[in-house]
Amino acid sequence: MINSRVLAMLALVVFSVFALVGCGSGQQNPPAAQQTQPIEINVSAAVSLKDALAEIQNNYQAKNPNIKLVYNLGASGSLQKQIEQGAPADIFISAAPKQMDELEAKNLMNKATRKNLVENKLVVVVPKETKLNITKLEDLVQGSVQKIALGETATVPAGQYAQQVLQKLGLWDKVKEKVVFAKDVRTVLAYTETGNVEAGIVYQTDATSSDKVKIAAVAPEGSHQPIVYPAAITTGTKQQKASEDFLAYLFSAESKAVFEKYGFVMGK
Repeated sequence: MINSRVLAMLALVVFSVFALVGCGSGQQNPPAAQQTQPIEINVSAAVSLKDALAEIQNNYQAKNPNIKLVYNLGASGSLQKQIEQGAPADIFISAAPKQMDELEAKNLMNKATRKNLVENKLVVVVPKETKLNITKLEDLVQGSVQKIALGETATVPAGQYAQQVLQKLGLWDKVKEKVVFAKDVRTVLAYTETGNVEAGIVYQTDATSSDKVKIAAVAPEGSHQPIVYPAAITTGTKQQKASEDFLAYLFSAESKAVFEKYGFVMGK
């Protein structure tokens, strides 16, 4: 009889201990579950900004661990179409006003937030070890220059600027049969780096990012529209405050130093 009581009491004690352990572990779980996910800001930006934006991303997220920057980099015209088709985007940075203007006309950009971020220059690049003598754009008509890489003029601002220059200098009709079109300005750079073309026309910032090419010529002043990169918040953003904060940071002194490091000039 005594043994039965002892066993019953032991069973009760063991049950109570497990119950307490269970309650204790239940109390420890909620804090982990309450950890908030970082706020995602989707930034669609011209691929020529790639290197500068990567460094800015590291700087910003180190100071704002609650923010996760998600970049979608590509040709400005392609990014424009993606935004028109409903792709997630909180901020758009174009390599030309044209794409931003067209999105504004469709009420897809918040015009009040728009501001020119940086400026750039257009240059002719050639492979570092080339033996061709190219010192000005007019040299592209030489018979020894068989292929010239440009960005697609329908979607790539760098290609549009390049066509403007060649037309302004009366060279377009003489070189258009040599032109190899690329999906974006970084692809133009890659074609030139690998020697698949004798020359490419890219932004100065792209040229300085590579040790496999050299700048052969710079587009003359006034031969193309000013190369400006407007930035603005989309009207479809679900992260208005976070987007405003990051956009403001892009114009800060810290970001300015990064852009200038990669060869950009801050917008006026």
